[in-house]
Amino acid sequence: MLLALAALISLISVPFSTYYHFTKPTPDYGGTLVEGLLGNLKHLNPLLVQSNDADKDLVNLVYSGLVRFGTEGKLENNLAQSYEISEDGLTYTFKIKENITWHDGYPITADDIVFTIVTAQNEDYASTQRILWQGVEVSKTDKLTVVFKLKNKYAQFLDNATLGILPQHIWQNIKPANFSLSEFNLKPVGSGPYKFSKIKRDSYGQVKSFELEAFDKYHEGRPFISRIIFKMYPSETELIQAYNNGDIKNFGSISATGLNSIRFLGQLNLNSLKLPRYFAVFLNQNHSEQLSDKNVRLALSHATDKDSIISDVLSGKASRVDSPMLPGILDIPAEGKKFNFDPNLANQILDNSGWTLSGDTRQKSLPSTARKDQTSEDPLKLRLELTTSDWPELVRVANQLKEQWRSIGFDVTIKSLPLGELQQTIKERSYDALLFGEVLALDPDPFSFWHSSQKKDPGLNLALYDNKDADKILEEARQTLNPSSRLMKYNELQNIIIEDIPAIFLYSPDYIYSQSKEIKGNTGLYISSPSERFNKLGDWYIETKRVVK
Repeated sequence: MLLALAALISLISVPFSTYYHFTKPTPDYGGTLVEGLLGNLKHLNPLLVQSNDADKDLVNLVYSGLVRFGTEGKLENNLAQSYEISEDGLTYTFKIKENITWHDGYPITADDIVFTIVTAQNEDYASTQRILWQGVEVSKTDKLTVVFKLKNKYAQFLDNATLGILPQHIWQNIKPANFSLSEFNLKPVGSGPYKFSKIKRDSYGQVKSFELEAFDKYHEGRPFISRIIFKMYPSETELIQAYNNGDIKNFGSISATGLNSIRFLGQLNLNSLKLPRYFAVFLNQNHSEQLSDKNVRLALSHATDKDSIISDVLSGKASRVDSPMLPGILDIPAEGKKFNFDPNLANQILDNSGWTLSGDTRQKSLPSTARKDQTSEDPLKLRLELTTSDWPELVRVANQLKEQWRSIGFDVTIKSLPLGELQQTIKERSYDALLFGEVLALDPDPFSFWHSSQKKDPGLNLALYDNKDADKILEEARQTLNPSSRLMKYNELQNIIIEDIPAIFLYSPDYIYSQSKEIKGNTGLYISSPSERFNKLGDWYIETKRVVK
């Protein structure tokens, strides 16, 4: 009987084993991705999206640009079929793919691209993208051909062409005063791989969840995953709790400390993506008389223990940064001057420059004629207010800096602000020192971060840095189309900035995207912003089917 049973089982298993032997699993359509996001949704509009990562995430899925960054960090065509650059580097001609449509079925034409750029350039619409398109002339030569003419060569112009395109037929009759108030900012119509499906709000009108569904007529083919549900959370703590409770399966933007609070970590793939960003303390010499003394800035640099911050606060999930150009991302040699942690040297620098220790704080006697206020003969004390976000990880970094700097005689106070107040403080440049992050691009243009013309909002020169040699290099580099020559200029630039010490560069955190192991097909390595982790989401899949090998 046992032999008969074994024979029967063997006979039954033959077709199954044959089936699995001659077939293989491949992606299939279906499944739902449930992702948790920090923050609230406000403007799902490429021309209005600001620093809100939640907005950027969805804009990246709903809209398409002429080009985009691929998984290797290189630009590739998106809405564009092809493009050509003139010999003088001033004219860019894009051919749009044929027979592609918006989510509502309307055809995409050159008129949509022209409309988007002209709207971005019009100051009445208050687009956050306006500065990128000033001085660019846009026109169409036929239904599917768009031409951009630049007044000056700009090496990173193609990066600007990743801007999501708006449908003219939806937005053309909306007046500037109503542009930011339109319902299409939260019920968008785009051309990306996913289209708007549902939105749910709480009793206060805040978005609690936002649902997208696969766009069947997407120009690169229907995405495999049928549905995406985004759920919004106001804090990292609540986001992690949602995962631990099983309410979400995927999330990004988690601090190293937060990862330690996650249960069921074995159910996640922790994808480490290379992101060109760094955190630094930007020193506002215009706001702080003490920081206008280079010896003070030099002492602060040598009193900063970056390695302990990375190990103690970030659990080692970051890399040390000593330059504004991130040599680990760019092909720039990391040969600039480094200010190694040496508190004894920091104390010696302050001693030699007349800053004497009085109690726990150093001070320096200056005649009133040598002081900015010219009203006091009292000693100038080494007092410093360090402003940062109320994000727990940054607050911990700020507290560690406070302790490090206090050991050499600095009286440091920390001012941690919620996002809205912090943005206003940055806009007004009303801070002594600012602990903040900057996101570059995979082919960055550091002009807005370090050129003297960018010291006022909306420029991003947070240190109010002013150096004529640096200005000249920045102006030349953005017009240098040869990548190798441009990188040589950036190498020269980083050495000038490091020597002047307008900021204390700290670390570049790993961007860890925590993704359920049920999702397959994610091969991304490089992203220029967190939202670009979704650039190839159309290739991800949950369901599988078997096909003949």
